[in-house]
Amino acid sequence: MKTGTLFVRDIMSRDAYYVYPDTSIIDCVKGLTQRRLPGAPVADKRGHLIGFVSEQDILPALMQSAYYSEKPKDVSSVMQTNVLSVSPNDHIMEIAKMMAEPKPKVYPVVQEGRIIGIITRYHITKALLADLEIAVPV
Repeated sequence: MKTGTLFVRDIMSRDAYYVYPDTSIIDCVKGLTQRRLPGAPVADKRGHLIGFVSEQDILPALMQSAYYSEKPKDVSSVMQTNVLSVSPNDHIMEIAKMMAEPKPKVYPVVQEGRIIGIITRYHITKALLADLEIAVPV
């Protein structure tokens, strides 16, 4: 399959990991490390995207909690609310261009406001590599 014909829906993870604003930072970090993700979407109880939390957002809170030996706060205290997301109908080359810049490494895939998956640099690089492997030089 040529990358020019691939859409986000073709390569995204449909088993999206997301957290809620009241998720503890500790539980969020456990989920991120188990899934080897640098960040996760934050959803309301209906699955609508309301934020994003990254390792970079979490790290200062973890450092403070470790220093003062106190329980870390909830995700709502560190999440970003100005979130970039993509549509399942976006072409992967457009997302690859966005990921080549200093932008997020993980994008929530949103349809009608609801999180339906995620796409990461891993998904994009894997698809581009597969395209290179089947390409025939002209």
